[in-house]
Amino acid sequence: MQNSVLDRFSPYLLLVLTVLFWAGNFNLARAIHVEVPPLGLSFWRWAVAALILLPFAWASMRVALPLACVHWRLVLALSVLGVAGFNSLVYLGLQTTTATNGVLLQSVTPITMILLAGLVLHEKSTVMQWVGIVVSLLGVVVIITRADVRVLQHLAFNRGDVWILAATLDWSLYTVLLRKLPEGLKGLPILGFTVGLGALVILPFYLHESLTFQTMPVTAVSVASIAYVAVFPSLLSYMFWNHATQRLGVNRTGQFSHLMPVFGILLATLLLGERLQFYHAIGMMLVAAGLVLTNLKRI
Repeated sequence: MQNSVLDRFSPYLLLVLTVLFWAGNFNLARAIHVEVPPLGLSFWRWAVAALILLPFAWASMRVALPLACVHWRLVLALSVLGVAGFNSLVYLGLQTTTATNGVLLQSVTPITMILLAGLVLHEKSTVMQWVGIVVSLLGVVVIITRADVRVLQHLAFNRGDVWILAATLDWSLYTVLLRKLPEGLKGLPILGFTVGLGALVILPFYLHESLTFQTMPVTAVSVASIAYVAVFPSLLSYMFWNHATQRLGVNRTGQFSHLMPVFGILLATLLLGERLQFYHAIGMMLVAAGLVLTNLKRI
């Protein structure tokens, strides 16, 4: 799939699909955290993704290889941050933290992205973007606290939350650095390089986990989980996110992470039979309003 194909679709649609797939990944990782070790899931996710991707990306990677060698520091940084670091940190965090804490900590991503974009890219943010972020962040808080402020008073933070916070900073820096990519590396070439290199970076940590902590079980649950996370939250989501970031910029792209709790609720309603509550509707409307405010000039 080349960028010319993705250009036919709205970058906003691509971002919505990306966060939908990531919401599924977040909930799945939390559900299987006892059975499937975090680094095992992370390694096999990207190893399988690489096997699927490389036959399609190999030709464009060969053409872009000289350019990748010139910009090897950037390519390596994107591989470590976006592929090896982010997902491994999230999976490690979900071993011990709650879904509520995880979503709450990840909801600061748009703020860290705007701050880093200003420092690294000198990308200016507008007052309307900050208003949109505050409004959608309020929507996230309404959803995860069930519109009861007392819930925040009883939140307990642990080591898993540190991993999630590190993942948030990691992903923010990855997204900012995407804007530094030269034209010849965008699309399939950078996806191929980062997926392949990222899997290699995770490999020694995965082997250490297997020897000292827990081996990767071969079960219906683990195989199905890897198949899902390799295709949807990995290949498709990264392709969509990278493309949308290039088209919209860091400030607008980052705020779509606030859709995570919204899709989490919708998935729970569709798959687990949970009921939508009034506070869900209020939170969703606030998140939607924040997205509209942030992207007002571009819609």
